[in-house]
Amino acid sequence: MSDKPLTDITFSSFGLHPALLAGLEDAGFTRCTPIQALTLPLALNGRDVAGQAQTGTGKTLAFLVAVINRLLSKPALADRKPEDPRALILAPTRELAIQIHKDAVKFGSQLGLKFALVYGGVDYDKQRQILTEGADVIIATPGRLIDYVKQHKVVSLHACEMCVLDEADRMFDLGFIKDIRFLLRRMPIRTERQTLLFSATLSHRVLELAYEHMNEPEKLVVESEFITNAKVRQVMYFPADDEKLQLLLGLLSRSEGARTMVFVNTKAFIERVARALEKAGYRVGVLSGDVPQKKRESLLKKFQAGQLELLVATDVAARGLHIDGVSHVYNYDLPFDAEDYVHRIGRTARLGAEGDAISFACERYAQSLPEIEAYIEQKIPVEPVTSELLTALPRAPREGVELDAEDGESISEIFKEVREARAVEDAKRGGGRGAGAGAGGRGAPGARGPRSAGSGEGRGERGPRKPRPPRVEGEEAAAAPAVAVPQPVIDAAGTVAQAMPDESRPPRKRRRRRAGKKIEGAEGASPQTGETPATDASKKPQGNGGKGPREVRPTQRPAPASKSDKAPSLLSRIGRGLRRLVSGGDTR
Repeated sequence: MSDKPLTDITFSSFGLHPALLAGLEDAGFTRCTPIQALTLPLALNGRDVAGQAQTGTGKTLAFLVAVINRLLSKPALADRKPEDPRALILAPTRELAIQIHKDAVKFGSQLGLKFALVYGGVDYDKQRQILTEGADVIIATPGRLIDYVKQHKVVSLHACEMCVLDEADRMFDLGFIKDIRFLLRRMPIRTERQTLLFSATLSHRVLELAYEHMNEPEKLVVESEFITNAKVRQVMYFPADDEKLQLLLGLLSRSEGARTMVFVNTKAFIERVARALEKAGYRVGVLSGDVPQKKRESLLKKFQAGQLELLVATDVAARGLHIDGVSHVYNYDLPFDAEDYVHRIGRTARLGAEGDAISFACERYAQSLPEIEAYIEQKIPVEPVTSELLTALPRAPREGVELDAEDGESISEIFKEVREARAVEDAKRGGGRGAGAGAGGRGAPGARGPRSAGSGEGRGERGPRKPRPPRVEGEEAAAAPAVAVPQPVIDAAGTVAQAMPDESRPPRKRRRRRAGKKIEGAEGASPQTGETPATDASKKPQGNGGKGPREVRPTQRPAPASKSDKAPSLLSRIGRGLRRLVSGGDTR
């Protein structure tokens, strides 16, 4: 592959619909990137395609051109209703879905096509109304769309003739695979539906899952020397855990004027990093799953407009987002997944530009480094952590950057809003973790439902528990009649005894021992008479504190029962047989 961002192949050479071609030219698109030149000839002819190319090479435009050209050039399916969508584009994150919709509207809305954007975190009823009115193309995240599909009167996918999965490797991982299969099964069968996949990373495992739902797909890869963009200058530092913030501030002070993204692994640490940067005088935005959706969109727009210097984000922002002018990407935490490293550093050096990717391999996340270097097939250059770098240089404020945060957009206010929103959600779900029962707990209004009488406070799914029998002690036990329930027990010698368990306690497990030792839970027979001892409480001394009769345990080997009492045991029969053999006569 050539390192040039554009090829000599023009969009006019593909025989596109005239209105679409005019829209592309008005938007400034005349020549194709390598992935567009490779995939469009097959996709425009109705073939299923799995396209892989480096980040920032125009994959979004490739599938948008294929979708819009099909809708303009071919009639809809015969059983399609006017409000049914003809194409569905799925993205793993809300920000990516918003960006795809924005690009589609640029040159598609003037062609008479209606685009519907569906994602979570915003007005549910408003999106529901848009889908009810009908759309030609739905651009969505899976979760919110499934909610509407399950409401059969809102939207139906039975006439959806095209399906596009952007960032397909993330769509077919364990987090999304069930949702994707749910949606694909509600579309026409794969021989009647065209399916397109695009990503910078497509593993064999992902393709095996994807090919189950595709019709003889063609995998097209734009080959390059490395998986990562050659114009990204990568460097690795090995700081201690408590040096990372100092090193980040020191490096940022030496790259003034650069639009920078800082990636953190967890939502818990994003607030800590953002607060430290804000305290150092930077205007910072945050992007994570905890931040309310409207706030995420507002902060992202300000960062794209250059009003914010830094964007601290989790991997929510690592996939597909195109932000002009991002020159530096910091991996404050090395990602767990090597593919996420490729997508993170792909936020810089887009469409032929250059950029820097700086990563910190601390003791907590350094174990990811060998896997990352093996995946990108290159060693990342290492720089030493010096005392100079740990000292931030004095800085002057940048022009065009907001000096003071607007109301509700400082880091403390953002995360205060996050905690309040979380508390509201916990209250809706019944008080959250560790909430007590009673008022405001799970039994409060808005919980799962009324409790049964006598069931106590708690979850509400189980019925009342049976009360345990009361334990009788002391004088009450002496006054209470001792009722014994006989239970036959066979001891080692074959004697039938009557177990006399205490009524106030659960029966003990009977155990048998060898060699005529004590047998628990059974009454032995008298060795002299072979008779069972009496069980009447009035004829026995109370020797256990007045708690009722106790079983009598034999101290000697009990005599075998007579033939009239029971049949001879196995050992007895064997013994008699041996004696007959020795004596030669009948020993009975």
